[in-house]
Amino acid sequence: MVSSIGWQYSSPTVANPDGMFERIRRSIDLVRASWRILMSEKKLLVFPLLSGIITLFVIATFILPLIFTGGAFSLATNSIEGIILLFLFYLVTSFVVIFFNVGLISCVYARLEGKEMTIGEGLHAASRNFQAILVWAVISATVGLVLRMIEDRAGAAGGIATALVGGAWSLVTFFVVPVFVFEGKGVVDAIRESWTLFRKTWGESVVGTVSITFVFVAIGIIAFILVFATLFLGNLIVFISALALFILFIAILAIMASAMQGIFIAVLYRYARTGDVPGGFDPTLLSGAFTQSQSLQFRPGNI
Repeated sequence: MVSSIGWQYSSPTVANPDGMFERIRRSIDLVRASWRILMSEKKLLVFPLLSGIITLFVIATFILPLIFTGGAFSLATNSIEGIILLFLFYLVTSFVVIFFNVGLISCVYARLEGKEMTIGEGLHAASRNFQAILVWAVISATVGLVLRMIEDRAGAAGGIATALVGGAWSLVTFFVVPVFVFEGKGVVDAIRESWTLFRKTWGESVVGTVSITFVFVAIGIIAFILVFATLFLGNLIVFISALALFILFIAILAIMASAMQGIFIAVLYRYARTGDVPGGFDPTLLSGAFTQSQSLQFRPGNI
């Protein structure tokens, strides 16, 4: 099947959409479709690349002064100064990530609509949403800080609780960015709308996100095993070279995974709003991704 905007996808025959093996196969096919879209629009990699570079600069900006001051301040929640510094760190890094995500999703959505948007236009679209991005960054930083404080004070149990709450928060706010970008709603209303879209269309499957994460983590683990295996060669130079290549490879994987996730968010949002299946994705795959759970549904009181 060839879509009207030039993306090609060949869909498998799904005999039992609700079967476990069919769900796994749909997940794999969905990742492949995302990959095809990314390969047809390689410029999208610029957004996570810029985001990563600037984030590293921000990290250095916060960490280096801590080193040179001999630990007079710290990114910890055991003091007021540490809490303030940690919040600022979360705020700046969140703003950077969200800003470039807005640019990425704007370009993807324009392409899904059969339009062309350059990297510059994507960045301009992000700058037009500066206020909303800042508000969303403040909320994200606040949630992150609260979860970090709980984790620091509750030990292992706190770590498990924050992981569960953080995961639920990520699902509830999955559509926040496209809602405030494309619908012009305030961030608070965007969170409510994201929750509504999640309950109505997403359910418990979250096929795309899980499959994308799984594939890239699996590739990373395989690469790590190969690097570890070089230790048995007894050659330090070979091991150091392999380790350096591994670090570079992981950075590339992170950039690709981020771009694919942005593509997936834009596609799911468009499908949720219009019911149209963009080129490059099979309708049966997206229908599976939007399966409504009958056995488990999140409710505001459960978060």
